[in-house]
Amino acid sequence: MNKKPIKINVSLTIGIIIVGIAVILALFPSAFTSFDPEAIDSQAMLMAPSSEHIFGTDNYGRDIFSRVIYSTRIDLFIGVGAMIVPFFIGTAVGIISGYYGGKVDAFLMRVLDIFMAFPYMVLAIAIVAITGAGIKALFISMWLVGWKEYTRLVRSEVLVVKNMEYVEAAKVLGYSDLRIIFRSIIPNVLSSAIVYGASDIVMCMMSGAAMSYLGLGVQAPTPEWGAIISGGKSFLSVAWWITIFPGIFLVVTGLGFSLIGDGLSDRLRQKGR
Repeated sequence: MNKKPIKINVSLTIGIIIVGIAVILALFPSAFTSFDPEAIDSQAMLMAPSSEHIFGTDNYGRDIFSRVIYSTRIDLFIGVGAMIVPFFIGTAVGIISGYYGGKVDAFLMRVLDIFMAFPYMVLAIAIVAITGAGIKALFISMWLVGWKEYTRLVRSEVLVVKNMEYVEAAKVLGYSDLRIIFRSIIPNVLSSAIVYGASDIVMCMMSGAAMSYLGLGVQAPTPEWGAIISGGKSFLSVAWWITIFPGIFLVVTGLGFSLIGDGLSDRLRQKGR
């Protein structure tokens, strides 16, 4: 019997490797650097990359490599944490709206339209401006504005699935709406939301870094990629390493999650054929 060759999804594999490395750095930062990311050294200010400080130092003499490594933890936390709550809220709203339709759908879609009327970052910044800067405000703002896309995606999937024969059969058999939703609807619409969620982590990470860059997110001296880039923008001509290295880590980690999203999407398309 001929065995089918194992197809390796390159995008998914590379993405998992990149994210896996980021997770290891986030969990065990002290294994990769002996420097305190918040320790100030007046004798080592704005030092170029060297054997002692491989990513150089900032204007306070803090080791950039250690700050970048320790930032991985908080940036991954922001990316995943800011995605997970909107994922559940948006998915729940999308299922309710799509399944019940009628006045329920009309009301929920009008609420969605109100939130969709404002650009993502503008609304997030406005919320942070009201609640005050900091990581708690950052999460609140991203939770309040991040559910919209999940609702639209899941609702469109539910509108298709609820008209399938097996759902109609479940209704004829007298099954409750709750049982139909959990047994027949959710398993068939959740995969698309999960794929989008993998890519949405990138958006959350970038938004968190942008908010910190503007001084509205993670506050100094806590190491965070966006905050480090913001702190180094005044020294770009004399100390480029302050902004370049955290920028590279942010882009590469974001690329990893994007590749995972693309890989999962490819898997679903192949499965559906």
